[in-house]
Amino acid sequence: MGTAIITGASKGIGRAMAEELANRKTDLLLIARNEDLLKETTELFSSKYGIKANYIAIDLAIEGAAKKIYDCCIEKKYNIHILINNAGYGLSGHFENYTLEEHLAVMRINMNVIVELCSYFLPMLRDQEKAYILNIASQTSFQAVPGLNIYAASKAFLQSFSRGLRYELRNTNVSVTVACPGSTDTDFANRAKVGAKALKAAKTFNMNPASVAEAAINAMYSGKAETTIGLINKITKFMVWLMPKKVSEKVAGDIYEV
Repeated sequence: MGTAIITGASKGIGRAMAEELANRKTDLLLIARNEDLLKETTELFSSKYGIKANYIAIDLAIEGAAKKIYDCCIEKKYNIHILINNAGYGLSGHFENYTLEEHLAVMRINMNVIVELCSYFLPMLRDQEKAYILNIASQTSFQAVPGLNIYAASKAFLQSFSRGLRYELRNTNVSVTVACPGSTDTDFANRAKVGAKALKAAKTFNMNPASVAEAAINAMYSGKAETTIGLINKITKFMVWLMPKKVSEKVAGDIYEV
């Protein structure tokens, strides 16, 4: 068995997926910015589950970060058979409230870095007996979300990219899955600076990161193309499909107070 790479792995869903895989005796390479949290997590999982756990502390927003991760794996001879792209964030409020640089940073983390990592690691994944790519999108990927515009659009890109890549790789050993969780008990809302109304709605429907992680990993190993996690989120997805776009956009805009 090889090693699983997980980005955004120091806390939240990323850390929960790392523990889910560690519990299944999968070696880990965790990627995030916070070295202290990464060190603590890898030491804990190594001791608790008897696996090999290593980390790379790096800011994925820095140009060339994906290449540095790949080069490190080659240098240390990590045998990567799972690539989990979990890192991502958003900014809430009016588009004009943020600079172009801030929008591009969101797009880089949520889209560019994922494409780069898939491009670098796909040849290595193709060399495995069985390999997986798991991309963490969002419930927002199914519609435009005024007030969380760039984030939702970037997750729609990720959903489309994942499904297209999966089809291209359908006759290979590499399975691609995209998971679309809804509101989860993480630090996303604080980092995105969501307003009181959206924060209240999120807390009402928040899922536990461990439950989201288990569902995503199960979908990956089952070879699913896509999974929407949580009954409420599945109902919401269906309702968005039924509604005229201007209605779903108004509902989202009201939640995010734009």
